Amino acid sequence: MARDISPIVKQSRREGFALHPKAHKVMAHKTGIPGQHGGGRPGKPSLYLTQLREKQKVRRTYGLLEKQFAKLVVEADRMSGQLGILPGEAMLQLLERRIDNAVYRAGFATSRRAARQLVGHGHFLLNGRRVNIPSIRLKVGDEIVVRPKSAKSGYFSQLEEVVNNSVQEPLSWLKSDDKKITITVTGLPKREEAEADIKEQLIVEYYSR
Repeated sequence: MARDISPIVKQSRREGFALHPKAHKVMAHKTGIPGQHGGGRPGKPSLYLTQLREKQKVRRTYGLLEKQFAKLVVEADRMSGQLGILPGEAMLQLLERRIDNAVYRAGFATSRRAARQLVGHGHFLLNGRRVNIPSIRLKVGDEIVVRPKSAKSGYFSQLEEVVNNSVQEPLSWLKSDDKKITITVTGLPKREEAEADIKEQLIVEYYSR
């Protein structure tokens, strides 16, 4: 499967947004676009550039390729009418419901990239069946459990420490148990529980051009 393997810190500097926890420290003393000298972007960005950068920021935050992301935005626009919510909110709901994001949000991984790797290596069971596709979309009632064989590995045997060091806040739509290493989907993500610094309307406008 194709994926973006460029350095996450460089991506973060390009977007002016920490896409990974380790990017916070680097960005504290390194500002500006990678390879650019003179400090900051020249002039005021156009509306199109602002929309583009917001789209790239969110796409990279959740680890999607362009084609995947564009398809998801179209789907979000379609389902927004059914749910009675704005297209941007529907988009964030779909992103949050990815299984790799749920693993990250539960504190079982230090980043979305790490969660994507854990899922891709087949360490989890979804409703009793082994899965290895990070983009699987969760629904209410789904249960994610670590495979018995994986639970004996060094990583999962120290999961309690990973969870304790996690910066994730409890979510209304997820219930996790780091002792049993389980995650249960109890509802749907709320807008206020997604990333706070996302301007989703800019992304909707970008794709409606």
